[in-house]
Amino acid sequence: MAEAERIIGTPDIPDAEGTEGDEAADRADDRGEETASTRGKRKVAVLFVVAVFAYLLDLISKMIVVAKLEHHEPIELIGDWLQLSAIRNAGAAFGIGEAFTIIFTCIAASVIVVITRLARKLYSLPWAIALGLMLGGALGNLTDRIFRAPGTFQGAVVDFIAPAHFAVFNLADSAIVCGGILVVILSFKGLDPDGTVHKD
Repeated sequence: MAEAERIIGTPDIPDAEGTEGDEAADRADDRGEETASTRGKRKVAVLFVVAVFAYLLDLISKMIVVAKLEHHEPIELIGDWLQLSAIRNAGAAFGIGEAFTIIFTCIAASVIVVITRLARKLYSLPWAIALGLMLGGALGNLTDRIFRAPGTFQGAVVDFIAPAHFAVFNLADSAIVCGGILVVILSFKGLDPDGTVHKD
């Protein structure tokens, strides 16, 4: 009787082990997916934290400049080499294309949409920082375009950082340029936003 039970029961043992193995593999896959999802959410959080920080820094600096520096003499930080001088810029970064304010407003809005959509596939910390800087800078200048004179979507951006022999710019411009440079460096290194590395 015992021998019969052993023979009948034997085939069930591998199946049981196989089932347990499959369940363990499924649990491992689930943990892997959860880990990847969590990692992606953290990178997206970094992107938006950097963007908010850059945006608020730009917004506060412009409020101070408009209140304390506009219509006043420039403030010399390093002699004639670096000054704070408030101007209103209707063009793009560094005063380019003042006749196309609405176009630059649409471009800034498009950049924001593209970065926000790209964030869904973001798993790289350096890319999160780069895109966060660009997003915060674009939002900073877009806020000026929408809310400042002479009108909605035609507003002039507040610029105030004036190096010698160079265009006047603001912290939003700086954030966009720094983010863009970082994107170029990451692209040359073959690092994609999803965290993968490719070699051409």
